Amino acid sequence: MILAVLQARMSSTRLPGKVMADVLGVPMIGRQIERLRRARSLDRLVVATSGLSGDDPLAAYCDSLGVSVHRGSLEDVLGRFHGAIQAFGPASTVVRLTADCPLCDWTVVDTVVDAHVAGGFDYTNNTAPERTFPHGLDVEAATPAALEAAWREAVDPYEREHVTPFLYRRPERFRLGSVVSDTPMPQLRWTVDAPQDLDFVRRVYEALYPIDPAFTSAQVAALPVNSSAYAG
Repeated sequence: MILAVLQARMSSTRLPGKVMADVLGVPMIGRQIERLRRARSLDRLVVATSGLSGDDPLAAYCDSLGVSVHRGSLEDVLGRFHGAIQAFGPASTVVRLTADCPLCDWTVVDTVVDAHVAGGFDYTNNTAPERTFPHGLDVEAATPAALEAAWREAVDPYEREHVTPFLYRRPERFRLGSVVSDTPMPQLRWTVDAPQDLDFVRRVYEALYPIDPAFTSAQVAALPVNSSAYAG
């Protein structure tokens, strides 16, 4: 089974509550889940959030969508991921996603998963050693065994918070894979960290969703609003 774990919380420091912010009448995370459900490679999607009361509305909303929820530590996100894998596995591959990417591309998810499985890698991403995809289309895949090792051994707070650095910092130990885009657009910023990012996403949905709910990355890239969506 290929298990996708979508990392989400209400307590973003730069834009609190962003995952539940309205995007064309639906919470932002709902829009992302809608797009992720189109991925053919994912057998199960789980939202991993904290056990704090502030994340209760997020957990309740995901439950209303029929999406499984795992709750764990706010700061030890690696531990939270490990708990989700234990609760909803066993899995052959775990896909890490973050809930600040409402323009995620399910075809990119499938491409990364396919490359990970075909290459027999321990860890695969589409951001390093060179970024070629827009910020906001990030996908990581790892074996449960590699994540188990990270969970057991990582002591660096950065590695606990960001889940996968324990793996990609140790190329001598783990077999690492990467995926690059045929049409590089690394300068584009489609992730939501600040109010202007959310405004951009809302404009994209207003322009494209009523015409085609399954709008593509190429359609997003073609919009003139991208002129104000460059990564800093």
